[in-house]
Amino acid sequence: MHVTKRQYRALKALNLDLFHPETLIPPAPATLHSRIREQAGQRMEAVSVSIEPSRAELPTEAELSHLFDRYNWMFFDGKLPKPEIEYSARMRTAGSYIPSQRIIRIGRKYHEVFPEEIGDTLKHEMIHIRHLNHDRAFKAEAARIGASIQARSHPLLTKPPRYVYICWNCGREYPRQRRLRMASCGYCSSGSQFDPRYKLRLKKDKKKTWPATRIS
Repeated sequence: MHVTKRQYRALKALNLDLFHPETLIPPAPATLHSRIREQAGQRMEAVSVSIEPSRAELPTEAELSHLFDRYNWMFFDGKLPKPEIEYSARMRTAGSYIPSQRIIRIGRKYHEVFPEEIGDTLKHEMIHIRHLNHDRAFKAEAARIGASIQARSHPLLTKPPRYVYICWNCGREYPRQRRLRMASCGYCSSGSQFDPRYKLRLKKDKKKTWPATRIS
């Protein structure tokens, strides 16, 4: 099929494929929904450069709010209710969603280690607005929008144990963040019931500068 220069310019203006003219389909008519999505994409395009997850400096909370709007239109048709988005300097996990307060918290410490994952974390927490648990529906949504299920681990994100318990029978140690009251060694005890013969004893208490006294 011979295409004249005039026809070529006309087809190029429509951004159509000149190699398959028989399959040319005119663009779909604009609707209010498509116009809103188009405008949202144009508004976020300038912002997306400044919130690129791969940079070392983390985006501001205002930039995260814009990124939420962008993901909302891209993946959820703009139907997610918008929560507050804030950083947490205390949490060592990637993020969390608190439905009772309608807040998405982003872990600053985690993303100082993995700054490239901040967009992925936001998408993960956005799914939690609809699906609170990591059930089958959550995993299906994560696969659909390309979000991770679990965050990564790193030594800098691990708290040192406050307490260390030991089984004086086998010598196994049990580091814990909280004190144990009635706990026995899982290896020496038979079944899952507490066995006083193998009760765990406190070996180390971070709050004290001296080791705990061994109880015979």
